[in-house]
Amino acid sequence: MVFRKAMVLRRLAIAVLLVGGDQHCHAFTSRSPFSVVKTSGTKSSSLKMGPPTDPSAPLSEKVGEGSRKYRRTSYTHAEWVTHRSPDRFLKNLQTLFSSGVYRNIGNEILATCGVATFVWLWNLLAGGYQDLSGVMHDPILKDVTLLGLPLTPFTILSPSLGLLLVFRTNASYGRWDEARKFWGLNINHTRDLNRMATAWYGNQSDFDGTEFMGSPTPLREAVITAERQYLLGQVSLMTWAFVRSMKRHLSPPAEDEDAFQMEIKSRLTPEQAQSIIDAAHRPNRALYDLSVAIENLPMHFVRKNEINKNLSIFEDTLGGSERLLSSPVPLFYSRHTARFLSSWLLLIPFALWEPFANSWNHIDMLFSTAFTSIMLFGIEELATQLEEPFTILPMQGFCDKIGANCDEIVSWAGQGQEEERIVAANMKELAPLR
Repeated sequence: MVFRKAMVLRRLAIAVLLVGGDQHCHAFTSRSPFSVVKTSGTKSSSLKMGPPTDPSAPLSEKVGEGSRKYRRTSYTHAEWVTHRSPDRFLKNLQTLFSSGVYRNIGNEILATCGVATFVWLWNLLAGGYQDLSGVMHDPILKDVTLLGLPLTPFTILSPSLGLLLVFRTNASYGRWDEARKFWGLNINHTRDLNRMATAWYGNQSDFDGTEFMGSPTPLREAVITAERQYLLGQVSLMTWAFVRSMKRHLSPPAEDEDAFQMEIKSRLTPEQAQSIIDAAHRPNRALYDLSVAIENLPMHFVRKNEINKNLSIFEDTLGGSERLLSSPVPLFYSRHTARFLSSWLLLIPFALWEPFANSWNHIDMLFSTAFTSIMLFGIEELATQLEEPFTILPMQGFCDKIGANCDEIVSWAGQGQEEERIVAANMKELAPLR
């Protein structure tokens, strides 16, 4: 009896909500609390893939932190066809000098090339040089030693440097891959949660006469269509609110705070939106609201337990993402790699003077130094860019996809969507006598 009274009170509260106050009507949509909001996938995101092509675009949007939002790639079949195209090598070479990665290490390249140029000029002035006609000239600087180092130490250290760069890159890629898998789990289990909620809604009968907490489980009965659509809509909406809050939690405030508040306020009631915005830990608050929405569903507690298992997975993905955000690759490791690489490249011009003696005035050492610096500093730059994965993952697209998928799932016809009179008659025949 206590359980039945609670059910009656809950339905009365929902009925009051349905007929009263326009201020609650946009809890699930701007038109009605029962209709499903359809999102547009990744199209709602203002972050488009690829660097800006407008020549007037500021340099800060092409390199550095500003360029990270243009690396949030999400492939479809069309992108994979382009990715495998035979002319990909030519296209990649054509963008060599406009690459954001290489432009981001411009200072390092200038430093190594500056050292190489200094060594080259010094040795020409101290050892003599050959003009364009092939005539050798005497040294301008008298009694000055040529600058140089033996190549052997660099040869010995090359495998160690290569291993450090490989481990550094692998560790950073592993962090990116782990973050992507966390969001993959979010996508999978948000669908799972809403599928179970939609399919199991209203099935409260145990059909075996068992009792729980001293009260019999109420009989299975006809479902109120409007109530069903509203309650399932709340589950879908709070599922989206959780992943959107998680995306904001992992994004820079300057980039996402205004968009987050605008999206939350546009889809939730003012009370729901403000409770999430004001929370010290917004994803936790959104996950709590999702738990409440699941608890409000009329179904057997065993099935609610199965649905709630997805929420534990959400806590794991959230905690794992926070771990990646707050814990970089140990700084002493990345710093030693950077120092090793910088020292090796800054000193290598001294060892390249003699190996390029057959080129005109040893000039090939300049090009070799520049090319080696671009490639090796580029590897270290890739590792650094991958180390923090959340600002290069298309999380906005993930949130939009989750919202659209969940809205679609809860809109599917299920128990209670048929004519209620027929459903009630069928349930009366099926229900055991009490």
